[in-house]
Amino acid sequence: MVVDDDPEIRHLLKTYLEKNGYQVTTAAEGTGMWMALDQARIDLITLDLMLPGVDGMELCRTLRTRSRIPVIMLTARGDEMDRILGLEMGADDYLAKPFSARELLARIKVVLRRVRDLPIDPLADAPERLIFSDWILDTRTQHLTSPDGLVVPLSNAEYRLLHVLLTHPNRALTRDQLLDLTQGRDGGPFDRSIDVLIGRLRRRLGDDAKQPKLIKTLRGRGYLLASKVSSAI
Repeated sequence: MVVDDDPEIRHLLKTYLEKNGYQVTTAAEGTGMWMALDQARIDLITLDLMLPGVDGMELCRTLRTRSRIPVIMLTARGDEMDRILGLEMGADDYLAKPFSARELLARIKVVLRRVRDLPIDPLADAPERLIFSDWILDTRTQHLTSPDGLVVPLSNAEYRLLHVLLTHPNRALTRDQLLDLTQGRDGGPFDRSIDVLIGRLRRRLGDDAKQPKLIKTLRGRGYLLASKVSSAI
């Protein structure tokens, strides 16, 4: 689904994506987006930041309380804060305007491929649960359960990052390595998306950002999950 208040952009993207084999529905604002979600199965949303009424940030935040449908946020050109806030709200990727339809198509393919690869492990005896510090991550349902038995919601991006950390416990991983393993791309010198996701994961896990016990910051190197991890089928 393409959500954008510019009718020309909606028409151009719908036409281009349909020529490349996708079924596309469009909406001009939040009300139209919710109606479309009620009426059709949507696999991915491209969501403009600046919308009339409820803006893209708030729509993405609300969507994350109801669904893990992947979202590509379309942000103002060169506005780093918008991109960071988009990731904070649960967007899976972002693309700055102006952009080419070809680049958006490439981003859509990458995000859909990542999401489709998440729930199913090709190994029949692959662990369904990863257990760490009394937390449990179910790799089939993508549910994170706290030591108190509460299910903590995760976005797709948060799940991918936590899964990578849990499969590389007590090992230093650089930001570039985490970007490659979770998003299949290289980061620029000012790319802060991994830092934003680490912050979100720490909040999910109740890990103090100033003195984290689970996800430690290694200055000049990256991050490390400081916990023993066991698995169960």
